[in-house]
Amino acid sequence: MADRYSFSLTTFSPTGKLVQIEYALNAVNQGVTALGIKATNGIVLATEKKSSSPLIDPPSLSKVSLITPNIGMVYSGMGPDYRVLVDKARKVSHTNYKRIYNEYPPTRILVQDVARVMQEATQSGGVRPYGVSLLVAGWDEGIEPDVEADNVSGGAGAEEPKPSGKTGGILKGGPMLYQVDPSGSYYPWKATAIGKSATSAKTFLEKRYTEGLELEDAVHIALLTLKETIEGEMNGETVEIGIIGPPAHHLMGVEGVEGAQGPRFRKLSPQEIEDYLTNFGVLEAAIREGSAAASTALAGRKR
Repeated sequence: MADRYSFSLTTFSPTGKLVQIEYALNAVNQGVTALGIKATNGIVLATEKKSSSPLIDPPSLSKVSLITPNIGMVYSGMGPDYRVLVDKARKVSHTNYKRIYNEYPPTRILVQDVARVMQEATQSGGVRPYGVSLLVAGWDEGIEPDVEADNVSGGAGAEEPKPSGKTGGILKGGPMLYQVDPSGSYYPWKATAIGKSATSAKTFLEKRYTEGLELEDAVHIALLTLKETIEGEMNGETVEIGIIGPPAHHLMGVEGVEGAQGPRFRKLSPQEIEDYLTNFGVLEAAIREGSAAASTALAGRKR
C-alpha cells in the first residue's frame, strides 16, 4: 500500500502527504549547507563549495548565481534542478517582466514566479518535484508613498505627512530574503539556513542574530555559522559568498551614464574571502564576547 503512494507522483497518501515532496526534501537535506542573513544595509548568502574530487577545477564550481543586478540566489540539493530554475528565473526577469515594465521584477514577484514553477511540478503528470530549496536575496528600490498636498504645510507644529492612498505605503524598498521549498512554499526570513546542517545552523543564527545588524557583521556571522558545519579547512576556494550591498559602480562596464548605478549583488572573490578569514580569529572572539568588542574589531577592518 505504501509503495503505491510512493510511486505515484501526484497522489496523496492516507496521511495527507505527497510522498515525492518528502523525497525531494530528503535530497535537500543531503546537500551542503547554505545560509542567508539579512542586515539593515544588505544581505549575505554563504555556502560551502564541496568538491567530489581534488581533480575538479575549483573556479568551475559555483552555487551562488546572479539573476538580476539586484537579485542573487543560492541552493541546496540537486545541482541540475537548480540550473533549470536559474534559467527560468533569468528568463522571467530579463524577457517577460522587463519587456513589459522596462525594469527588473521586485524580489517578491520573482520569488512568486519561481515558486509557481516548483508548485506546478507537484501536481503535473510525468514530472517530479524539483529536488532543491532556494534562498533568494534581493534589493528592492521601492516606491515612496505619495503625500497629500494639504499635509505638507511645514512649520514646527505640522503633523507627519500621511500617504495619499495611491500606493498605501505598501511598496517599501530595502533588502529582502526568501526561502523557496520543493513544494512551492516560500517565506520571508531575517536569517535562515538550508541543507544538511540546517538545524544546527539555524540554532546558531538564533543566538547570534540581532536587529540592526550591519552587512560587515552579517558576513562574519555567516562565516562563524559555516565554521560550525564545514568539515575541513575554510578558505577562499571552499566557501562561496554573495552579498547584496551598496551599488558597485565599478562593475557597470560603462562610465558617465547619468542616473545609472552599478549592481547591488555581487560575489566575493576568493581573495576577499581570504581577507575576511585572515581576521577571522580576532573577530570570532570579539563576536562571541560581546557586540562592543565586535564593533571595535570591525571598525578597524573597515579602515
